[in-house]
Formats: sequence, C-alpha cells, structure tokens
Amino acid sequence: MNNIQAKKYCVMCKSESVVGAAALLLATSVWAAPTSANTSYEYAQVIASRPIYQTVEISTPRQECWNEQVVSHRRSHSESRTPAIVGTIIGGALGNAVGHGKSNKRVGTVVGAVLGHSIGRDIVTANGRNRETHYETVRHCETVYEYREEDRLIGYDVRYRYNNEEYSVRMDEEPGDRVRVRVNVQPVF
Repeated sequence: MNNIQAKKYCVMCKSESVVGAAALLLATSVWAAPTSANTSYEYAQVIASRPIYQTVEISTPRQECWNEQVVSHRRSHSESRTPAIVGTIIGGALGNAVGHGKSNKRVGTVVGAVLGHSIGRDIVTANGRNRETHYETVRHCETVYEYREEDRLIGYDVRYRYNNEEYSVRMDEEPGDRVRVRVNVQPVF
C-alpha cells in the first residue's frame, strides 16, 4: 500500500466510524422513545401524620456589668516644699564647710545644695506626704451566654394509601386529609 492509498484508507475509516456512531445513536433514541413515562397526578388518602421534633441548643448573649472600688493615688495639690528647701540649705552649708579655698567652697556649696534638695524630696516621698489615697468606682462589663434547649418542628412522617398499598414519606408541612402523588406508567418489555 503506498502513501496515497494509506491516507485514503484512514479517511474512509474515520468517516465509517462517524457514520456508525450516528446510526447507533439513532437506533438508541428510537428504542428509548417507547420507554418514556406517561406522567399524571392524583390524590392519595392520608392514613397518619406524625410531627417530628429536633432538640436544638440556643445561646443568647447578654451583657453583665458590675462596679468595683479601686484604690487610686494622686499627688496632693497642697504638698509642702519645706523639706526640700531645708535639705537644700543644709546641703549648701555642709558643702561650703567642707570646701577649702574660695572656688572649692562655691563648688561644694552648689553640690551640697543639689544633694540636700534631692534628699529632702526623697524623705517627703517616702513618708507619703505628697500623695493622697482615695477610692474610685470603676465599671466593668463582660458578655455572658445563657443556654437553653428548644424543640423545633422539622417535618412530618406521613403514611398514605394509594391503590390499596401503603407508602410513607417525610414532608415539610402537614398534608391534611390527602396528599398529591405523581403516577408514572411505563411499558415493560
């Protein structure tokens, strides 16, 4: 078989397979046509209907608040400066007494005054004279959840009779005395 004949054969193979597939599809649809259902709707008598409940847990958030007394410290507006001033004077006098010569006495006086002031301020702070203690009310709040169980209706178990046979189904709503049913009629081969 030469190259031209091989190409011709492949083209014929493809076209034969396409024609075969189309014929098979047509035959299938012809045979499927008689098996399609004839659908109608009728009513069946309800024998029993029983409600179905499910227990669910429900959480409800609420805010819970309370007041709390807390200690607060703040500086007094009328604090005395006397200890710091006395400390500065005593420190300056000691610095002046320790120094030798005119310039050393001046430096000693300044250093003594700064140290004396610092010591006087520390004494006041340690004694707590410059702070007032008082109480203030602070409000605290938090979210808490209350849990409760509740039964919720989720549907109905329904028994009904059609053509002297009993069936059952679960439905979302109460059907009443009768229920609509779909009837399919198909031939059997």
